[in-house]
Amino acid sequence: MDTFANPAITHQCCCRTDAYRSGAHGSCRTINVFEVTGFVMTRTSRRTFLFTATPLVFFPGTALAVLTACSGDATMSNATEGTLQNAQDTVRKLDKPHKEWKKELSDGQYDVLFNEATERAGSSPLDGEKRSGTFVCAACYLPLFASTAKFDSGTGWPSFYQPIAGHVETKRDFKIIWPRTEYHCARCGGHQGHIFDDGPQPTGKRYCNNGIALRFVQTSEKLPELRG
Repeated sequence: MDTFANPAITHQCCCRTDAYRSGAHGSCRTINVFEVTGFVMTRTSRRTFLFTATPLVFFPGTALAVLTACSGDATMSNATEGTLQNAQDTVRKLDKPHKEWKKELSDGQYDVLFNEATERAGSSPLDGEKRSGTFVCAACYLPLFASTAKFDSGTGWPSFYQPIAGHVETKRDFKIIWPRTEYHCARCGGHQGHIFDDGPQPTGKRYCNNGIALRFVQTSEKLPELRG
């Protein structure tokens, strides 16, 4: 459901590859952009599909090379995948209709968390957050990341090398045709971002997160009560 007017067309992806660093990542995909309260929310459209699929038909070699660079498909180790998939054993899932969340969130938060939109790179102040604390889900307040797992990826999105065990779940995402690994809050299901294989050790993963989908709580402050 489109809640924002005056869509514009732009190029954007959150890959961190040679193409990204050289400035060539603008050809990765075409998306609709919606300006709202300082954020640009992105959605995949029919035009996106045609833009992405046409090169696969007429220029398969070049198109596959570009899509591979921007796919963000993360290969999960058994240990990491097991931790994520066991989230249901440690976190009690909520059965709350999306329309109820809409009453408690800003338009930007709702669009990212429950429509799986993407905020503009560099738009979130949490990308530069360096204080000690915990990053919780902006919807249900479940703690998702410790500040010790955060690192500067240079992408413009808050990035972490691992989540709090059992607090996120993953699924396959085919929104840009090429498969990616999406992750979301294990409690409310709110979309957070995608996992990439270019993070630091000890995991080698980069959890590329939408800052608007998180809330930061300093160590000196009490964590908020879970809501929902």
